[in-house]
Amino acid sequence: MSLRRLYWSALAGQWRGGVVLLMCSLLEGVPAFFSGRLVELSVDRGFSVGDPAAGLGWLALFGLAAVLGAFGSRMVWHQLGKVVEPLRDALVTAVVRGVLHDQSPPRNQPDSSGVARITQHVEVVRDATAGLLVQARGMLVTTASALAGLVTVAGALVIPVAVPVVVSLVAFVCLLPSLARRQRALALADEHTAATAGASLAGMRDIVACGAEPIAALAMYDAVDEQATAAIRVARSSALRALVISLGGFVPLLLALALAPGLVARGELTAGAALGALVYLATTMQPALRGLAATAGTVVLRLLVALRRLAETAELPVVSDGTATPRGTDVEVRGLTFGWGATAEPVVRGLDLGLRPGEHLAVVGPSGIGKSTLAGLLTGMLTPQEGRVLLGGVPVRDVPAALRHELVALIPQEAYVFAGTVRDNVGLFASSASDDVLSAAVDAVGAAVLLRRLGGLDAEIGHGGEGISAGEAQLLALARVYASSAEFVILDEATSHLDPVSEARAERAFAARGGVLVVIAHRLSSALRADRVLVMDGRETALGRHADLLARSARYAQLMQAWATPVAGDPATGAEPTAGAGSQPAGTGGSPPAGSGATVGGAPAGNGCATTANPPVGTGSAVASGAPAGDGAAATAGPSVDVGTAAGTPAGNGATSGPPSHNGATGSTPRPSSVSRAARAS
Repeated sequence: MSLRRLYWSALAGQWRGGVVLLMCSLLEGVPAFFSGRLVELSVDRGFSVGDPAAGLGWLALFGLAAVLGAFGSRMVWHQLGKVVEPLRDALVTAVVRGVLHDQSPPRNQPDSSGVARITQHVEVVRDATAGLLVQARGMLVTTASALAGLVTVAGALVIPVAVPVVVSLVAFVCLLPSLARRQRALALADEHTAATAGASLAGMRDIVACGAEPIAALAMYDAVDEQATAAIRVARSSALRALVISLGGFVPLLLALALAPGLVARGELTAGAALGALVYLATTMQPALRGLAATAGTVVLRLLVALRRLAETAELPVVSDGTATPRGTDVEVRGLTFGWGATAEPVVRGLDLGLRPGEHLAVVGPSGIGKSTLAGLLTGMLTPQEGRVLLGGVPVRDVPAALRHELVALIPQEAYVFAGTVRDNVGLFASSASDDVLSAAVDAVGAAVLLRRLGGLDAEIGHGGEGISAGEAQLLALARVYASSAEFVILDEATSHLDPVSEARAERAFAARGGVLVVIAHRLSSALRADRVLVMDGRETALGRHADLLARSARYAQLMQAWATPVAGDPATGAEPTAGAGSQPAGTGGSPPAGSGATVGGAPAGNGCATTANPPVGTGSAVASGAPAGDGAAATAGPSVDVGTAAGTPAGNGATSGPPSHNGATGSTPRPSSVSRAARAS
């Protein structure tokens, strides 16, 4: 639906309020119709015949009519909000959806121009619509009432009065295109100023650090000067508009004053009729024309310009909701290709992938290689240029939006927490879940300590996550999706602010939850916990198990080696780091925990032994060539266990006979047998 159609449909949806406004308008027009006539009667049948009491009586009726008109005006304002506020809500919704559907939104910075569209243009439409309903409606009612009254009181003055009014209106209409262009230029200048100021404020630290204050100030000065120039041009046009309308208002009044004595002398008008005509012109017609100038020259122009600008930047995409019903939650990717632009190098090229319920995939690769883009394609938020993404055998974008939102969940790196209680946040997608279910979800992802610190599910969270850290916000977002009914979950670096132990616990909780799990890895330890790993490296991708990729993917081996290599002089130790110290992945600082192996040949010990020898089945496996062995990595030779133990014990970073206590896995629930990652020979 276009924005203009949305505007008119929103107004049409308030037709009951419109009918009430019309009835109030008829009541408001009573003084305009009877004013001149009552003045005529008070003069001709009262004061001019020596009966002041009768004259005062007619004027008292005039006062009563004014009271009725004021009551009608009061009712108009009372009903106005019922018509205008739903329109504002609909427009704000359209603008927000337009920003969300933007194919290239700023990810980590606020969209200042989008904010300007909401705070300025939508408010302009709201205020202009209210102005139209008040002024234009009042002008039409008043003008029609005054003309009808003038015809009944002084028909001889109608033609001389109408000519200058028509000339003024024609001149005014000729000025409207110029006024519209200048008003639009002012709207664009307002947006440019807001965007420039927003960019400068967002990058203030970098601007100061680089000594670029003069450059930023010059850009701001240019934007403000452009805005001021546009505002001055609009003001000049407004002054010319006011002059034209004033001529249409005052010239008829002067003509009536000039012609009335002669008409009275010839007996074509009475003194009361002449005075009544002047009342119609001075108190009704002239204010109506001024209202026309204010309405058409400012309100209507601002409304049209704002609607046009909103339509350009916030037009809702015409997307018909899907009708296909997926058969299960198997995910199939066939020949997937996507690039940010027709001539841009594809960030995803010819990807084929199949995922079954219970499978855990990790996606690794350098920053900016397209991992988050792949997440958008898998969820149906982005449309591939080639290939298809199938969910349960049907294209994911053909699944009805409501069902897709129920089945598919994406947690981005920037966790969203809104003002409300913890229950509101965690139970957002599980409105019927009991407190026990929500608490279990919180505990499963490792947020039980946070819940106790906040004070339980009824604890309030402030605006923008006030009172909690970025990592705690991620824990709440993880618990929210864990408690939902989503069967296809994508964690797009959703644990980036968590420590490795907490990250491992959260990922294991989702793996044990069932369904399809895709983890866009923030740390390479995520790859060690996955059933399979997808390596993205520009033109080439590699898919397989960890041990297989170490042998056949040079890029993956390089990533693992770089991640595992200690850094000389690490501040955690103050010297050459050793196994289990400071910067080790997956886990532990200091001495290795129970069940973990030692470090052989300088390889870092996650909780599994790093060695080139064949590890025994049932222990944390090793990685040849010094690669990290955390999370039960598979060795390149000999029998091994991928993750977990042959007996089905939940894996830490290597199986032990004791309780699982490694890499943040404490308290995690073992995966059900139907989707369990049991012992597998490499």
